[in-house]
Amino acid sequence: MAESEVVFNHTQILEILPHRYPFLMIDKVIEFVDAKKIVAIKNVTFNEFFFSGHFPGKPVMPGVMILEAMAQAGAIFAKKSFNAVANDKLFYFVGANDVKWKNPVYPGDTLRIELVADKVRRPLWTMKGTVYVGEKIVALGALSAAEVEA
Repeated sequence: MAESEVVFNHTQILEILPHRYPFLMIDKVIEFVDAKKIVAIKNVTFNEFFFSGHFPGKPVMPGVMILEAMAQAGAIFAKKSFNAVANDKLFYFVGANDVKWKNPVYPGDTLRIELVADKVRRPLWTMKGTVYVGEKIVALGALSAAEVEA
């Protein structure tokens, strides 16, 4: 995607999410359909903190970090949708269902995280997500998150 197609860049993401290095897992958002869908990008580099121990000599991105990237994309989605989570609230990841990891993720890969809205019954939000590297599915599942007082 061309830079002109970026919906939220890294600076805007820092304004939306409370996460910071080394735990910020979203580099940019390339598609956003209000209250329906978000597509976010995470560029995986060899410099990620987890690669030194997972696994020495054979670096593989931990599945839980892929799940965290999905959750952060979901937080951006909820914070920017029309019926958004208020700025004075946090958005906590509270559940994951039917999560499956299909293929490993290596340094140099680019994650394309796609989430669609499933149900919103405030304060609970549920979303379904699929994560790709190229056209290959690396993870999928349903996420739940809740609005809480900051």
